[in-house]
Amino acid sequence: MSSHGLETLLKSISSKRILVIGDLMLDQYQHGKVNRISPEAPVPILEMISEEYRLGGAANAVLNVKTMGCIPIPLGICGNDASYQKIIELLNEENIITDGIISVPDRITTVKTRIVAGQQHVVRIDKEQRDAITTEMEDVVISKFKELITNCDAVIIEDYNKGLLTARVIESILEIAREKAIPITVDPKYNNFFAYKNVTVFKPNFKELKDNMALPIKSDADFIQAGHTLREKLDADNVMVTRGEKGLSVFKSDGSTHSIPTYAIDVFDVSGAGDTVISALTIALACGSRIETAAELANYAAGIVCGKAGTSTTKPSEILEYIKRYEDS
Repeated sequence: MSSHGLETLLKSISSKRILVIGDLMLDQYQHGKVNRISPEAPVPILEMISEEYRLGGAANAVLNVKTMGCIPIPLGICGNDASYQKIIELLNEENIITDGIISVPDRITTVKTRIVAGQQHVVRIDKEQRDAITTEMEDVVISKFKELITNCDAVIIEDYNKGLLTARVIESILEIAREKAIPITVDPKYNNFFAYKNVTVFKPNFKELKDNMALPIKSDADFIQAGHTLREKLDADNVMVTRGEKGLSVFKSDGSTHSIPTYAIDVFDVSGAGDTVISALTIALACGSRIETAAELANYAAGIVCGKAGTSTTKPSEILEYIKRYEDS
């Protein structure tokens, strides 16, 4: 995609409404410095200097949609705790509606705490609940999805396997979204991997593809075969597999493969890059772009956030500048 082509695309995205359903998370960062080892055990002592919170998981995809100039409509569940309140606070700061965020008293909000010494990520601590939501809560989520999808231009499904997206919820929301004939994109994990039938784009990473397909992937030819086999199994319009430093590949329904090298110039942190990819991809599709163009935009956006620390987002102006920089390099 040329910078001129991107400028044309960016002019059409501001009014798009993107429904994001998935596992909402809170990312906590504790920054400090290490000058000594503990006398109690052979571990470093971190002297904490600062603490910050960011939107994570599906909430990061929501923020990516907003930062790129569209209107995100989030739908997900949290516990009834301080972390839920923090997510609401962060969304309110961005003027993002929170009507679709459901507080469930008997659950906890997913929190990922990262301990960072200087520029070094020391350890991550996860607080989460993975058991499936109840049948009654499934009814609530499906009903809320029907309500929120009105006037939306696309749907992003962010499945982190934290219990929201059960087989019944998946089947129901896909049926509702298909009736609207709008793009449906999926960022999957391992559970219910093959439940996402007939979507516009199914976007696993290479490890998820390899772990879920009963095929050896030892060469590029094996990879291409696995990608097309997965697309046929799901009857998806497209399967897009991200491969880190090898870029990404799109497996299309006509049997062709479209591969793009990575556009990351400086890789600092890959946290949340997948959320950025699915957000940029879906926005482009909502604007009527071809899958190849949408994948190009997503790849550029991912290249930018990989150069930032922690879960991050990017703006259209930043993407445009990055494309020009890449074209000149």
